[in-house]
Amino acid sequence: MIREGYKGMVEGGEHFIKAKWSSVSSIIHVGGTIIGSARCMEFMEREGRRKAAYNLVQNGINRLVVVGGDGSLTGANLFREEWKGLLNELTVSGKITVQQKEKFNDLHVVGVVGSIDNDFCGTDVTIGTDTALQRITEAIDSIASTAYSHQRIFIMEVMGRHCGYLAIISGIISEADYVFCPESPPPEDWHERLCEKLQKERNTGQRLNIIIVAEGANDVNGAPITAEIVKKVIHDVLNWESRITVLGHVQRGGAPTAFDRIVACRMGAEATIAVLESKSDTSPQVIVMVDNCIKRIPLMEAVKKTQAVNLAMKARNWATAIELRGTAFQENLKALRMLSLLKPPKSTEPNRDDPHFKVGVMQIGSPACGINSATRSLVRATLYNGDEIYAISKGLTGLMAGEVMKMNWRDVIGWCSQGGAFLGMNRITPEGKFAEIARRLREFKIQALVVIGGFEAYRTVLSFAMERSTFPEFCIPMVVIPSTISNNIPGTDYSVGSDTSLNEITKSCDLIRNAARGYKKRVFIIETMGGSCGYLATMAAMASGADSAYIFEEKFRVNDIQRDCHNMVAKMNEGIERGLVLRCECSNKNYTANFMERLYEEEGNGNFSCRTNILGHMQQGGYPSPFDRCTATKMGISCADFIREEMKKCLQPDGTMLATTKESACMLGIMGPKCKFTPVEDLSKETDFHHRIPKTQWWMELRPLLKVLSIHNSAYDKKCPASPIPNPVDINCSVN
Repeated sequence: MIREGYKGMVEGGEHFIKAKWSSVSSIIHVGGTIIGSARCMEFMEREGRRKAAYNLVQNGINRLVVVGGDGSLTGANLFREEWKGLLNELTVSGKITVQQKEKFNDLHVVGVVGSIDNDFCGTDVTIGTDTALQRITEAIDSIASTAYSHQRIFIMEVMGRHCGYLAIISGIISEADYVFCPESPPPEDWHERLCEKLQKERNTGQRLNIIIVAEGANDVNGAPITAEIVKKVIHDVLNWESRITVLGHVQRGGAPTAFDRIVACRMGAEATIAVLESKSDTSPQVIVMVDNCIKRIPLMEAVKKTQAVNLAMKARNWATAIELRGTAFQENLKALRMLSLLKPPKSTEPNRDDPHFKVGVMQIGSPACGINSATRSLVRATLYNGDEIYAISKGLTGLMAGEVMKMNWRDVIGWCSQGGAFLGMNRITPEGKFAEIARRLREFKIQALVVIGGFEAYRTVLSFAMERSTFPEFCIPMVVIPSTISNNIPGTDYSVGSDTSLNEITKSCDLIRNAARGYKKRVFIIETMGGSCGYLATMAAMASGADSAYIFEEKFRVNDIQRDCHNMVAKMNEGIERGLVLRCECSNKNYTANFMERLYEEEGNGNFSCRTNILGHMQQGGYPSPFDRCTATKMGISCADFIREEMKKCLQPDGTMLATTKESACMLGIMGPKCKFTPVEDLSKETDFHHRIPKTQWWMELRPLLKVLSIHNSAYDKKCPASPIPNPVDINCSVN
């Protein structure tokens, strides 16, 4: 490891540290970087890079993993291009031998992007972005209560000198009234538009107003728009009091979120493989995440595209800048503009080409944070499309009781940040109640149905689809929006609520680990929820740096637990003081948490004591994470658009619906950054209904990586999507 970045590489000496297993133990929950980071003007000169090359050769290093932004990665590429020339100069000056020059003739470089701004083209997300959003969200949620109490306007300045991603996403998930960002400057009359909107909201009784300003925000002419300027405009035009909160470096601090930890682990593992596999003719690569997969792409192509965005903004070519940011950025900007409207566009009279429909929405299953966010965006997107939407309280029970209410634009104000389920929900499914449910759908003239929830929601829509031949009332378009902490529904990578739960588990693991600091050596057995689905246990184990995770999908016996216990003893003997063992609640009916505690303590032979922690329903609570809010919002909007198109296809001359194809009853899934609609009939063939899990789950591919990160002598096996790690005996590499 090289401390202090390029500065440490140039200065050499004690900045070069040979890493061992314990060097990175118990650091995954720590923010920032343990090896330091520093700007280095000397490295920008050739003489500085010559010193860096000399220090790398002296330490036997010619493989470099660089973690940073586009500036750091550009510097690494230049360093590689100059490498052979630098070695020639060092050889001529006698600082290195000809043998050293020949041995380290090539410099192999792999980049990993660390940037809270998410401003690097070619990747869906960069390390640090989710944590920064978490800090912003916590601050806005805290400020919202005092702003509501005093009926004040709060202006929040967030980071983003050249990229508005943080401003746009925080605007969506905080229900901000106005957002200023670099790529999409407001029109020249923004002063009047802003104040007019604030006045209209105040006239309707709204007490809370949030305005987000990116630090690099500007108008169409390129002039800066700062929080102070916005405050002055509000005071001069409306004579209203407002408060400014500049979050600054708070956004960079604190413990990383579970999502950031997992992404960083996956990227770090792939970077290690990539740099060790690199050959003389291999161009520099950067590790990115695309469609939930870790990939390698050419480094400088991505850097040049990133720099092209900045050039477009300097030229005030805003449309080009937004286009270069990618499809996801464009969709987020579109969602922000739609959701922040005061009211939907003026409705026109329905006609044959553009009819208006009635959509029903209900929540079925157990509560999961983010379910209200999905409902909010669905309601507003449906109304924006010109349709009516009816909320059904308390799931199927409420539908059969006739508890159906028409929703308006303002009915969902403030829903995005709240946990629980505002419509009310339960786990009752429709078996034996089809006739009464059909009667109510006919009575309220529901022409499409959206069910938000977990496995019971999936079963409900599947059952309705199977009963279409008997009950024509079910011949309507139907969509499931998956919302469950267990993430056990087929057809989607993520379910709304699972990220919030994962964060809660990870924070609990951090607290438990810290509680034993300075005390005698101890192993904690932690039981998570999830039923028979091991998603939470596996991902929380990776995010918390746990030593092992036991799940239903990967069968284990007593000898496996004993093996893990012996590994724990070995790590304790090397200086590790605390161990974490996670167990999914239904991983094995006989090997309970208490059984495992006793077995670990017995096999530990007095090397450590054990304690059991069953986390329980705290995993369902709290406020939804930024990831869940954003995912839920995206799903709600996509669902409204899909439902409308299906209703137009299925509309009959008499105004009824006739949806009989399997494509009209779908699961809405998140596959990477994209939404995908899959017929529930097709998904039924991929489902283990007895254990309530999909037959194939993408995250199982991460199990080998989890073992590598937790056990000394592990290596990737053939089931892992990444290539096996080469034998590192003859290869030296370093992280900068």
